[in-house]
Amino acid sequence: MEPVTLHINGARHRLFVAPHRTLLETLREDLGLTGTKHGCELGECGACTVLIDGTPVLSCLTLTVEVGDAEIETIEGIGSIARPHPLQQAFARFGAAQCGYCTPAMILTAKALLDRDPHPDRETIAEAIAGNMCRCTGYLPIVRAIAAAAEESG
Repeated sequence: MEPVTLHINGARHRLFVAPHRTLLETLREDLGLTGTKHGCELGECGACTVLIDGTPVLSCLTLTVEVGDAEIETIEGIGSIARPHPLQQAFARFGAAQCGYCTPAMILTAKALLDRDPHPDRETIAEAIAGNMCRCTGYLPIVRAIAAAAEESG
C-alpha cells in the first residue's frame, strides 16, 4: 500500500492504495463517488471519464498513485440539486440524458471543451465527445445541449 493525497472536487483525501488500483476503483469504492461509471474498463467507452487538471481522462486506465498532485474533478463537483451546472440544466432540457449512464462523463467532457473553447461549433462538439459512447440518444440531443449551454454562457 502506498500513501496518496488526492485533490478531488476541491477537497483533500489522504489514503493508502495498492499501486495497481485504478482511479476509477478509488473514486467509486474508497470515496463513494459513484457518478464516475464502470463501463468497459478497457478505455473504449468513456463512461469513467473524469477531469484531471481540466483535461478529460479515462479513470479506468489511470493508476491512483499517478495523480496525487493533480486536481481531479468528478460529476459530483460541478453542480448540485439546488444549483445545477448549466450543462446539467441543458442536458435535462434537451433530453440529452436518457438512461443516464454516459451522462456524467459526457458533461465532464463538455465542461472541459467549454472551458477551453467557450463557443465551439457543432463539429468541434462532436469531435470532443467522440470518446464517450452513448447507446440511447444518437448524440444529437447531446450536441444540442452542449451548443445551447455554450450559447447561454455568453
